[in-house]
Amino acid sequence: MPQQEQQPRFFVDRSLGRILVPKLLRDAGWELITLAEHYGIPEDEHVADVEWIEEAARQGWPVLMKDKKIRYRRVEIEAVAQHEARCFVITRADLKSTEYAARLISNQEAILQAAGLPGPFIYTVHADRLDPLYPKDRTSE
Repeated sequence: MPQQEQQPRFFVDRSLGRILVPKLLRDAGWELITLAEHYGIPEDEHVADVEWIEEAARQGWPVLMKDKKIRYRRVEIEAVAQHEARCFVITRADLKSTEYAARLISNQEAILQAAGLPGPFIYTVHADRLDPLYPKDRTSE
């Protein structure tokens, strides 16, 4: 019997919340760890984005996050590049937690496929697709 490929463990940033989105993703079969679970509460509120990006990349965890202005945050993009992080970002700030989870779950196959690729990259997660944000010429192959 062929061995099934193991799904990666994803790192969920505080921007997606500590409880509902992680619960909905886990209910859908995702393996993940939240920023709060990794760093503890209340320490999770004080961890700089560049620090957890580096840690997630070092651990081999693709990142799930919400950040409307990620494309303008040069220091975070530099951290993604330097540490070869693999990131999936929702750039909408006006959705409910259930909608963020639904957006990730509806793109689960594409996210899993892209998560198997080497970093660095950032994909934006839309309702029906992934688009490369960094580097711009990347495709989900």
